Amino acid sequence: MKSVFQPAISVAAAIGLLLVATPSFADELEQAQIKALQSQVATMQAQLNALTAALGQTARAAPASPGTTIQTLSAAANGQGSIPAAALPPSAATLGTTALASTANAGPPTYGADGRYIERKPGPGLTLVTKGGELTAYGNFDVSVDAATKGVAQLRAPDGSRPVGVMGWQPDISTNLSFIGVRGFQRLPGHDLSLIYQLETQIDISSSSGTAETNSNQSNVVKGGLTSRNSYIGLASPSWGAVMIGKTDAPYKQSTARMNPFIGMVGDYGAIMGNTGGDNRVEFGTRLDHSLWYESPEIHGLKLTALYSPGQNRSSDSDNIAAGESDCTGGNVPGSGGSLPIACNDGAFSDAVSASLTYTHGPLYLVAAYERHSKVNRSSDLTGEYANPPAGYMDADTADEDAAKIGVQYALPTRTTISVIFEDMHRYVPGYLQFQNERQRTGYWFSATQGLTKSDSVSVGWAHANRTPGDPGQHNTSVLLPPLGSPGDGVGGAGADNSADMLTAAYKRALGGGLSIYFDVAAIRNGGYGHYALGAGGRAVTIDCHDASDASGGLASNPHCWAGGHPVAASTGLKFQF
Repeated sequence: MKSVFQPAISVAAAIGLLLVATPSFADELEQAQIKALQSQVATMQAQLNALTAALGQTARAAPASPGTTIQTLSAAANGQGSIPAAALPPSAATLGTTALASTANAGPPTYGADGRYIERKPGPGLTLVTKGGELTAYGNFDVSVDAATKGVAQLRAPDGSRPVGVMGWQPDISTNLSFIGVRGFQRLPGHDLSLIYQLETQIDISSSSGTAETNSNQSNVVKGGLTSRNSYIGLASPSWGAVMIGKTDAPYKQSTARMNPFIGMVGDYGAIMGNTGGDNRVEFGTRLDHSLWYESPEIHGLKLTALYSPGQNRSSDSDNIAAGESDCTGGNVPGSGGSLPIACNDGAFSDAVSASLTYTHGPLYLVAAYERHSKVNRSSDLTGEYANPPAGYMDADTADEDAAKIGVQYALPTRTTISVIFEDMHRYVPGYLQFQNERQRTGYWFSATQGLTKSDSVSVGWAHANRTPGDPGQHNTSVLLPPLGSPGDGVGGAGADNSADMLTAAYKRALGGGLSIYFDVAAIRNGGYGHYALGAGGRAVTIDCHDASDASGGLASNPHCWAGGHPVAASTGLKFQF
């Protein structure tokens, strides 16, 4: 064992040699003085050698773990060494984040020895140990260079018009699901409880932060603002689980995130799964504000998560902005439906509940999940179809919507991971409104990931959306007269083929230190009335059905959506995780 006293031993020996080897100094001292100094040096050398040998025996008898002290304190802070799952860093299986090794962890811990309140925890990751708790910083940075086409250049409207703008291939640079956050826990003295907390925000790497305004939607939410993403405080116990309050990705969304190897990429399964109407708003793959939720401990492989979000809406049909919010619940500002009256009438809802039950046993993962949105207002669909909507139709187009899914994932010994999901979504409108109901359907997801080496993998995925009972029609598909309609009104109607298929393939390579690269391609084939889009799942740049017509932004924006397109994209990305 190399002693920390070795430098001192070497210095002492050097002094002894210097005293003997320097004639000018020896001439000035009496022979007795020289002998006395040499004796003192020899005594000090013997003492240091004995101390070094004792330290070596102690080190050989103890476990060789530089993190023993801090790991013990961390365990004691939570009782029986169990840290609440809600206080752990994001899972690599869900958010793709990993911990980085650091040379800063190489030294022995000093926490508690000299009274410090905060000490760096040895091991991977960026975690600080406090008296009775921990604080962890984490992040995910992802930027890609893409080339994409909306695949609508060949489409024509009934009047013979064609899409406006650049409809061929176009390059872009996109920031994808990039965020940074801190989370941690603090043991409450005298209780089997810990205070847990998380503060997380989006990071806009390739663009400037601000309110969102595109040629098809407008939002007052500043996603690059502090704590714009999953943030909460709560209480946790190793015995009964955790209760949190704040905002979070709903349990319905989180429960199958591990089955999506394309998170944040073009071809993310959110382009179809959980997406009731196409475009890039994933109604049942969302973050729910002002929420209260419970996460159970894992018991024999089973784990339950349940969430409730009060609507906080004074309106009986959800057309107000919820109290305490800056946007309509469900996304965008009032008037986002592009028609009068200006209100939250393009998917705003009131109360929401979401729950998931998962089972994990070795390589097997099973999940069942459910989510319900109450009083979902979609009356803008009617004002877009009728010059004068029939009496009673507007009120009836505020209705509950829900979704349920089951999934299975299995990791084979061949380093092959297979995932399958079945999903069923409903909108509970009366029969006379089914002709425009594009929010009710079933869908499927299949993916397979093959590990090639410790650093390389390839993944493929297929998603399918079945037809819905009806279709409100788009610029080029509003060709049928709706029930009780009059000339000039138009709708896609019942029986319209708005199904879609999406294929995705990706190659990933880990470069080490949390850095990786990926290459992926994705394509969607919409039915004649379908308008599913590439780009859902946290991308800054999306590839949807809208052209460049009347694209002035805000309420004055009215770009045409061209159904039946075949969007295709290729992407190369660089990702850094810690």
